[in-house]
Amino acid sequence: MHNPKLTRRAMLGSGAAMGASLASGVHADEVTPAQPEGPFYPTLMQADRDADLTRVDGQSGIALGEIVDVSGIVTDLDGVPIEGAIVDIWQANAAGRYAHERDPNPAPLDPNFQGWAVMTTDAEGRYGFRTVRPGAYPAGGSWMRPPHIHYRVSKRGFHELTTQMYFAGETLNTGDRLLAPLSPEEQARLIAERAGPDAPYQFDITLARV
Repeated sequence: MHNPKLTRRAMLGSGAAMGASLASGVHADEVTPAQPEGPFYPTLMQADRDADLTRVDGQSGIALGEIVDVSGIVTDLDGVPIEGAIVDIWQANAAGRYAHERDPNPAPLDPNFQGWAVMTTDAEGRYGFRTVRPGAYPAGGSWMRPPHIHYRVSKRGFHELTTQMYFAGETLNTGDRLLAPLSPEEQARLIAERAGPDAPYQFDITLARV
């Protein structure tokens, strides 16, 4: 049976239903570590940028790969939730290929994978989306980038943050040239975990006020 494409509002609601959000007032004493934007931020505007990356409007297929949910809460340094923050995410597909004209990876594109989403946090600072676990890909020489999702988070009155979310348990995390140089505490803030195989990955973000 064809499942209707999830809306941004539905994904936020499902994240709450799955217990993915944090209670407001949780103290966060450090800003989420920044990471490079990378060369593959989308350059071609697409109409479909909602919170379900596993389907593309107007197409009946489902993206290839392991479907996962990601959710979190955006707060300030005092742990106060930030409502109305723009959460802009983009990633490679399950084969490790970006839908970007400059990606040299010969891995196949997936016409049913959206690849890019833009969300707005709710009154409790929450966001959530459905996607596929991105594939690893070669980044030059012997360097293989571990699966990761790019983030750009912005809100007026706060410093914009560009970072990357990594997945717990990935062996490539250990030697990644962007993740490995960070302190163990910084790495922990960028590596998302989940409570069980059906639970969402939790990735919370802390912004600093201007």
